[in-house]
Amino acid sequence: MSLDVSPPVLYSFRRCPYAMRARLAILASGVSVELREIVLQQKAPEFLASSPKGTVPVLVTPTGVIEESFDVMLWALERSDPGGWLAMPEAGYDWIARCDGPFKTALDHTKYAVRYPELDPEQERGRAAEFLADLDLKIAGSDWLFGPKCTLADMAIVPFVRQFANSDRSWFDAQPWPNLQRWLSEFLASDRFAAIMTKYPKWQAGDPPVLFPNPA
Repeated sequence: MSLDVSPPVLYSFRRCPYAMRARLAILASGVSVELREIVLQQKAPEFLASSPKGTVPVLVTPTGVIEESFDVMLWALERSDPGGWLAMPEAGYDWIARCDGPFKTALDHTKYAVRYPELDPEQERGRAAEFLADLDLKIAGSDWLFGPKCTLADMAIVPFVRQFANSDRSWFDAQPWPNLQRWLSEFLASDRFAAIMTKYPKWQAGDPPVLFPNPA
C-alpha cells in the first residue's frame, strides 16, 4: 500500500502582503508546497472548504489547516531555517506585533480611506509614519533590523512597508527615511522578491500541481 507523499497545499494570492510573507518563509526554508493561486473575487470552492474565512494565505497540511500568515512562516522555518531567520532577539516579535497591529490598521485607513469616511486619512498616515520613522532609526547603520543578517522580523514586515509605499510612492520617497528606503529598495531588487512574485494562473481543480519553491 503506497503512502500519500503529496506536499502541503498553500492557497495564495500574489499581491497580498500576508501571502507574500508566507511565501518568503517557505522559500527561505526550502520546504516544498503545492501553490494554488486564488482569485479573491472568484474563490475556489476547495479553498473555502479548507478555510471558510476565505482570506489568504491558507496552508493545508497532513495534520491540519494553518490560517494565519505568521503561523505559516513559523511552520516553514521550524522545519528548516538555513538562513537563521529565527535567530533574532525577542524584540523582533515586538516589531512584528507593531506592524500587524497599529501600523497595518493605519495603513488600511490610509490606503482605503474611502471605506473610512469618519477618519482623517492624513492623521492615519501620520500614525503609520510614526512606525516607519522608528523602523528607519532601527535600521540605521546596518543592513537589516538586527544587524548584517536578515531575520524573521525583516521578512514579516517588509511586504507591508511595500504596500504602504506603493499607496503613494512620491510621498514615501520624499520622506526623510534613507535607511528604510534603502532597506525596501534592496528587498525589491533581490532575487528573493523576484522568486515569490512569479505570476501563476488562477488555480482550479484538475490543474497539474505547481510546486513552490520552483524545483531547480
